[in-house]
Amino acid sequence: MGERIGLYGGSFNPIHHGHLIVARAVAETLDLARVVFLPSSRPPHKLDRPIADAAHRAALVKLAIDDDPLFEFGDFDLTREGPTYTIDAVLTFRDQGYGPDELHWIIGADSLAELATWRRVGELVDACRIVAAARPGFERIDWEAFRPTLSAAQVERLRAGVIDTPCIDISSTDIRNRIRTGKSIRYLVPNRVRDYIERHRLFR
Repeated sequence: MGERIGLYGGSFNPIHHGHLIVARAVAETLDLARVVFLPSSRPPHKLDRPIADAAHRAALVKLAIDDDPLFEFGDFDLTREGPTYTIDAVLTFRDQGYGPDELHWIIGADSLAELATWRRVGELVDACRIVAAARPGFERIDWEAFRPTLSAAQVERLRAGVIDTPCIDISSTDIRNRIRTGKSIRYLVPNRVRDYIERHRLFR
């Protein structure tokens, strides 16, 4: 297809400025044509954690990215039955004609450390470029932990996908805690996201 795109999946519970800054930094570093935000309906690895309704989280993502032509919203996970895994989303884009070097799945360096436990991870590494957004000074990844699961070539493919992004110390967990304790989330999320959260009394 020729177009290089980023796929940014996550619970976005809620989306915040850190997500947006990382997405733009990755896009600029790798010269991506666009970044598609793919909020998950019910992340398989977070079934035991409280999470806002998918419709609300999707609305928040749309509000956050609406005025940026680099960003797009994707409802892939929201329109499927049952749990959806990263490999399912990637293969759907592959079916649209994207090659493995045109698709870039964006994750945080903390998720990279857990990647060996992901579903069909070897197939995933071959199907797209895993881009790990690492904060400067992030602790060293234990690459040896991937050896039982991935080939040496696949591990090197992962290593090549680690890029430095701005150090933005904002987390969805902290935002939810601030809301529950009555503290302001101004400057942590876009104003339209904050207004929606307040209007619908989310994360209380």
